[in-house]
Amino acid sequence: MYDYLKGHLVSKQINSYLGAHIVVDVNNIGYLIHTGKRTIERIQDDEVKVYVSLTHKEDTMSLTGFITKEERDIFNILQSVSGIGVKLALLILDEFSISELVDIMIREDYKELSRAKGVGAKVAQKIILELKDKLVNWANITPVDVEDIKLTTEVNQEAIVEVQSVLVSLGYSVNEAKNAIKEVLNHKKDSTKTEDILKYSLEYLSRLS
Repeated sequence: MYDYLKGHLVSKQINSYLGAHIVVDVNNIGYLIHTGKRTIERIQDDEVKVYVSLTHKEDTMSLTGFITKEERDIFNILQSVSGIGVKLALLILDEFSISELVDIMIREDYKELSRAKGVGAKVAQKIILELKDKLVNWANITPVDVEDIKLTTEVNQEAIVEVQSVLVSLGYSVNEAKNAIKEVLNHKKDSTKTEDILKYSLEYLSRLS
């Protein structure tokens, strides 16, 4: 129903009887959006864009939001495990970044995952068992969010996706590929072709190694 909300930040609360949440004014309508402490701490501007997930139960409807689309997607994936609801999924994402969570899944490190509040060893093992393939596959196909990149030139979305696919196939993580592409598009304004973006992305990544 909703992908994201963009508007004026009215308030943000970490400790509240409603839990951690923000209120965003979109065209004079105030949306209460539940979120995690990690997200609230990263919100600094008055104008915000929040990717949201709608939870619809028998007697209530609520929105949960994140700064990035990737975090929202992982939040939804976590809830596909029986017994993992909004609250526990938020606690897991407060404890781990996306890259850390995917790495834990790959290593099947249930002890590390059980560091998250409310996640015992049995629950951690269950999450890894049910989600490992989903999260690894998600990490390999998640596209770059072009809207997060401030551009002065038009860049074909297909070119960006193609470059990311090549970089991932070469062994770079999705986050590494995304950061490299963003760096190139933000600092190499004339790089609009696939081959140019790929060339400069590889140069950027080589400097980090």
